[in-house]
Amino acid sequence: MFGYFYYYDPTLIFALIGLVLSLLASARVNTVFNKYSRVMSRQGITGAMAAERILHSQGIYDVRIERVSGKLSDHYDPRSKVLRLSDSTYGDTSVAAIGVAAHECGHAVQHAKGYGPLAVRSALVPLANIGSSLGYILVIIGLLFTRNTGTMLITIGLIAFSCAVLFQIVTLPVEFNASSRALVMLEGQGILGSEEIKGSRKVLSAAAMTYVAAAATSILQLIRLIIIAGGRNRD
Repeated sequence: MFGYFYYYDPTLIFALIGLVLSLLASARVNTVFNKYSRVMSRQGITGAMAAERILHSQGIYDVRIERVSGKLSDHYDPRSKVLRLSDSTYGDTSVAAIGVAAHECGHAVQHAKGYGPLAVRSALVPLANIGSSLGYILVIIGLLFTRNTGTMLITIGLIAFSCAVLFQIVTLPVEFNASSRALVMLEGQGILGSEEIKGSRKVLSAAAMTYVAAAATSILQLIRLIIIAGGRNRD
């Protein structure tokens, strides 16, 4: 056990790999978004206007569209049925902004149509929040206690953190499906032309990689915790 605290910790490689993946994905999405933020749509409609048109085309009239501060802080809140678009999306007429707005509309459509994975993800939110904040701490604290108490704390910690990992995994099909719906709706409603769709697709694909990186990072962290816990059992 002491090797993890006073000597080189070989499991740090998992944390470093996760960090690199997250940084690369973040850099990629910002680069692609910035590129296509300079490509204005031919119709000249804003992200908010595109979102309203898409929602209405799907028979959704009970979802509010609000503006929130920040860049790429866009999200759909299924509890209050509010689609929040960031400053970089709400009033912008670029291909990137419209693509992001359409993606969030994809989540609203998922909610309206009872898309299974979205319901599962929503149900996992409380457990994921607890698991991501307490799971790691419980494992580390468990290493400091005697074997019986420590083993119990470590087990609880691993289970809790596994819920956070499961949330990240379930998020993947939800996000990919929302992007697919977005591109279909953008083309179907004639909001973007074929060349403009290609730009939006690149933006959404880059954004999707951030979720892949987050899932991979959480899995690597879980593996690290399991290895650390296993090292205690061998001591």
